[in-house]
Amino acid sequence: MENIHRLSNRLKGKLVVITGASSGVGRAAVEAFAKEGCNIVAVARGKKGIDDVVDYCKELGIQAIGVCADVSIAEEVENIVERALEMNGKIDIWVNNAGVMASGKFEEIPMEIHQQVIKTNLFGYMHGAYNAIKIFKNQNHGILINNVSIGGYMPAPYSAVYSGTKHGIRGMMECLQGEISNHKHIHICNLYPQLQNSTGNLHSAKYSGFDMKIPFIASDPLDTAAVMVKMALSPKKDVFPDFRATVITNTYRLFPKLLINAASAAVRMKMKVNKFKDDESGNVLTNSKEPLRIHGKIPVKRSNNLNLAVIAGLAFGTAFILAAKKN
Repeated sequence: MENIHRLSNRLKGKLVVITGASSGVGRAAVEAFAKEGCNIVAVARGKKGIDDVVDYCKELGIQAIGVCADVSIAEEVENIVERALEMNGKIDIWVNNAGVMASGKFEEIPMEIHQQVIKTNLFGYMHGAYNAIKIFKNQNHGILINNVSIGGYMPAPYSAVYSGTKHGIRGMMECLQGEISNHKHIHICNLYPQLQNSTGNLHSAKYSGFDMKIPFIASDPLDTAAVMVKMALSPKKDVFPDFRATVITNTYRLFPKLLINAASAAVRMKMKVNKFKDDESGNVLTNSKEPLRIHGKIPVKRSNNLNLAVIAGLAFGTAFILAAKKN
């Protein structure tokens, strides 16, 4: 059993439901909450990844179950709730995290793929919130954490429907925050991380020669999961987990057309190079396949100098855009 350092004992024994738990940020969230002593309900479509994370929890002495479910189907989310309540009669924290992505030219991505992205991302979060809020009101407490991504504020190039779902999630949850504002002990918390060094990019659907590699500025899912734990300890409505997410989002707010046009042009050039690459439906229609792990690529420890260099680069880029706009 690994040596565990808890942020607090206040989460010990809390029941946490986490969707999209077989890989990426969801898997990192399972590990993070398990280390805090939480009981876990791990949800994903595929049994293999779920079995792995449940075994991890049990090795820590944590009570955990896995539920194979497709969050885009309302009845399957209701089954998650039933299984969770059977476990210990309450749900303290619900983490909406399951999501899929399809990238490429809008008209070249099959309509079936577009529709399922909407069902998984937007309907999935709606189903989670619908059930969680009912339970929270009945028990007079609860925290809903939504992993939205900065896609809720700015579009991802050549990922139109994905971007639409993220903006939709943000709008829906901001409205629900108002609805529950008279419930002192119920919280809806939205998390807006930037690109992650997770398996999400490996599992996503890719068309039209789209083939984006994980950039070096991508955030570590372990850090993002740690922020989720902090949100559970001290709920906040909206959280940007690191400076990169904040800087990228604020830069887009200043120069929306310039940034989306530049990003789209860069992706377009890459797609021309890869135009004969086979299309991939990824995990949109079926459960995620290997690798079922947290990281997309093995992380290299970054020095403070590199972090400073990233900050300086982003600052320089922003200054350059400002100067160009003035001219």
